[in-house]
Amino acid sequence: MQFNPCMKHKLIRSTARHFAETELAPIAAEIDQHRIFPREVIEKMRPLHYFGLQAPKEYGGAALDSISAAIVVEELSRVCAAVGLCVTVHNGVAVYPFLQFASSFQKEKYLPKLASGEVIGAFSLTEANAGSDAGSVETTAVKSGSDYVLNGTKIFVTNGGVCDVALIFALTSSPENRLQSSVFIVESGLPGFLRGELEDLCGMRANPVSSLFLEDCRVSQENLLGHLGDGMKIGLATLDNGRIGVAAQALGIAQGAMEAAVKYAKERQQFKKPIASQQTIQNYIADMATEIMAARLLLYRACELKDAGQPFGCEASMAKLYCSSVASKVTSVAVQIHGGYGYSKEYDVERYFRDAKVTEIYEGTSEIQRVVIARAVLSQPIL
Repeated sequence: MQFNPCMKHKLIRSTARHFAETELAPIAAEIDQHRIFPREVIEKMRPLHYFGLQAPKEYGGAALDSISAAIVVEELSRVCAAVGLCVTVHNGVAVYPFLQFASSFQKEKYLPKLASGEVIGAFSLTEANAGSDAGSVETTAVKSGSDYVLNGTKIFVTNGGVCDVALIFALTSSPENRLQSSVFIVESGLPGFLRGELEDLCGMRANPVSSLFLEDCRVSQENLLGHLGDGMKIGLATLDNGRIGVAAQALGIAQGAMEAAVKYAKERQQFKKPIASQQTIQNYIADMATEIMAARLLLYRACELKDAGQPFGCEASMAKLYCSSVASKVTSVAVQIHGGYGYSKEYDVERYFRDAKVTEIYEGTSEIQRVVIARAVLSQPIL
């Protein structure tokens, strides 16, 4: 594992940081407060290939390695986690399944538009009775001639309010008449594809999270991703990849919160000296910096395994579990360092604090990550 970033990674970080600080920082508080999806900024991201971070160049993507992709998400989230969420979900759980499971026809049809950002993608698995229990989806897809007719409701769909293409998990019947999960590529313009109101959430408020309703939505069998019954396989593989992105997002939130706390501690005077001179504040900062560095190394380890073609599911869960935990802890301490000001929307740490919590929930809760990790450890032979 490379502990020192190469020139390529330094350049990618510098470019992403410059974009985030010039385009996102001036509007981050406003779009959070008013739940505004920043379409103009999204358009400016397209020439940077941020919507095709790991898509092959033949489809218009940037073909970046996983660490580079994580760095982009980290830097965007360091300033505005909601935009970082849009990018990581689009790349990690919308584009990725196309790369791994789509037919040549599907790749040619969808990947160029997805990679360019012309089309925004969404991953629609969660339902009222199917969250951590991904096998309990109730949305159905019934064969009708050469089509499938979909009915059901998906909830808490990230990018749901703006997505042009959604990957819908639905129950299908096997030749033996056994119910199984399959995945369908559903375009938002189809009759029967409806959106709910945007969710009024605690954090990530600038991301258009909504429900999606499928009411006799007719989809061509050409839009079946993979094969019938591949739903669980596609879902698990996609979530492994998506957890790397969420870990990067959580890491960026933690980094931004720590930097804000350090700046404030140097400026804030109490007892005629900066509070940064107080041992307690120094201890807070030391712990934040150490945990963020440990989180970054754990994340990059998962990235390296993925790029090496080795199993990375356990390490992705470790990275997601630890990075999200660090984000929640660091943002809480950052608020504490700010004192009363940390509880005010005038300071960014209040937003970081709200944004951090959900990283412990989506793409698999921390409890589910521990299940995944424990199973991997227990399945290994004792040396």
